[in-house]
Amino acid sequence: MKHIDEKSILKAFQLFQSGDINQIEIGTTKGLKQIHHYLFDGLYLFAGEIRKHNISKGGFRFATALYLNEILVKIEQMPEHSFEEIISKYVEMNIAHPFMEGNGRTMRIWLDLILKKRIQKMVNWQMIDKNLYLQAMERSPINELELKTLIYANLTADIENRDIIFKGIEQSYYFEGYEKGE
Repeated sequence: MKHIDEKSILKAFQLFQSGDINQIEIGTTKGLKQIHHYLFDGLYLFAGEIRKHNISKGGFRFATALYLNEILVKIEQMPEHSFEEIISKYVEMNIAHPFMEGNGRTMRIWLDLILKKRIQKMVNWQMIDKNLYLQAMERSPINELELKTLIYANLTADIENRDIIFKGIEQSYYFEGYEKGE
């Protein structure tokens, strides 16, 4: 896993450094697949592919693979005009968990793209505590308020600041257990 994370984080940096991020379709399943493919191409055979198997984590069962494509269409159609709507869409995409691996890292980039486009803000991920975030995400299918509060408190209008973007990528990978120099 460490080998994959090291290569994938470099790909995440490259996604922004190259300007390829500007080619990603925003707020769609296609865009999410584009990000996942970019981050994990050559690392996972299923990079950018919607999963065909059921998965769970910590006793929580994500959307059933049999209905996943239909669910993704519904999520894509969700409104994203306000902060609250955007986070609700993010929560639903997390419940769907469309990929076998790499969902969190992919979806955090996807979320930031939607926030930038719709409300000219992004999350300053480096300011978010890992445990608070993971707990809020775990509880978000029942109640989104905790997650909305946590993210709202850490929004920034400094959406072109490369330092915030790159430190945010590092934090996103840290949320998944990766630490530089391990």
